[in-house]
Amino acid sequence: MTARRPRVCIVGSLVGRNPGRVTTQGEKLWDLLEAAGYPVIGVSTSMNRYVRLADIASTITRRRAEIDVLVIFTYGLKSFVIEDMASMLGKRFGIPIIMTPCGGTLPWFMGRFPRWTARVLARADAFVCQSSYLDRALRERGHRPHVIPNIIDVAGYRHRQRERVRPRLFWMRTFEDLYNPLLALRTLARVRERHPDATLVLAGQDAPFRTVVEARARELGVADAVRYPGFLDLDGKQRAGDACDIFLNTPRIDNRPICVVEAAALGLPVVSTDVGGMRDLLEQEQTGLLVPDDDDRAMADAVLRLVDDPALASGLSARGRVLAEQSAIELVRPQWERVLADVVKRKPSPAVASPAAFTQKVH
Repeated sequence: MTARRPRVCIVGSLVGRNPGRVTTQGEKLWDLLEAAGYPVIGVSTSMNRYVRLADIASTITRRRAEIDVLVIFTYGLKSFVIEDMASMLGKRFGIPIIMTPCGGTLPWFMGRFPRWTARVLARADAFVCQSSYLDRALRERGHRPHVIPNIIDVAGYRHRQRERVRPRLFWMRTFEDLYNPLLALRTLARVRERHPDATLVLAGQDAPFRTVVEARARELGVADAVRYPGFLDLDGKQRAGDACDIFLNTPRIDNRPICVVEAAALGLPVVSTDVGGMRDLLEQEQTGLLVPDDDDRAMADAVLRLVDDPALASGLSARGRVLAEQSAIELVRPQWERVLADVVKRKPSPAVASPAAFTQKVH
């Protein structure tokens, strides 16, 4: 008789189930496990943070008898209140917990709030990190995470080998200052000094900061060379990738951004700021070019180097696809299944503390 697969509750911001929103790794894990036959509860898809908190608390409490393991995507910052609450309930009800630390700001957050984060992270029965960057940060605090890459359906991304590239630039993130789209604009302006036909696609989920970006494009005199296609689904990413030749990743802090893995899968050579976990994801001159944070001159020089050096561009394009294939569903699924199987064997004792202290802290 085949053993019953553990029933999994995935906890996090799963708002990509709403049209026009970025699909998170929590949602990708949800789909991966359901396709493999695991009963999965996903919570919460609510766009409102407060409704999401209430939905998560209610779901874990009401459906605790249906949950064999909680997988909590852990970002820190404002969402850490939700992650605290979810892990406290899981511990109280004796449900094994896998925490999945995410986001380039988490190491800073752990340093800023050492006691709070230590208390919450101590509730985990296992950790799954998406990068060596976060793996190191947790090991420094005495934890022993598993490192499992981000999930993408690599087969759904059509690779185009670039033997020679043009200055057709592609950027894709949410329009927020943290992701620094202004650096992409300044880079374009510098590249156009040598290649007046250079263009830039700025794609992603809209946010108020986009008005700042559009105003800056006009100030730099590059507005006519910039296109804003908005949020892109997989087909949209494929079309934009086919029309461009170089991917720019410009954040001020980052972990293992899925957009870079997607760009590599499409065959786009990547130029990225050397921040957070990017050096763990990209090897200099092998799978990408890394430049200092917010340095438009260095980023433009890297773009021009790719345009002038077909061998370098071709090598990055080919090896990028190999990098992306590490995130293929077929490779990631068995790694997750081993962690799940191991964790559900070790059922923790219910916590004796009342959630009253948490309630008092929130209110």
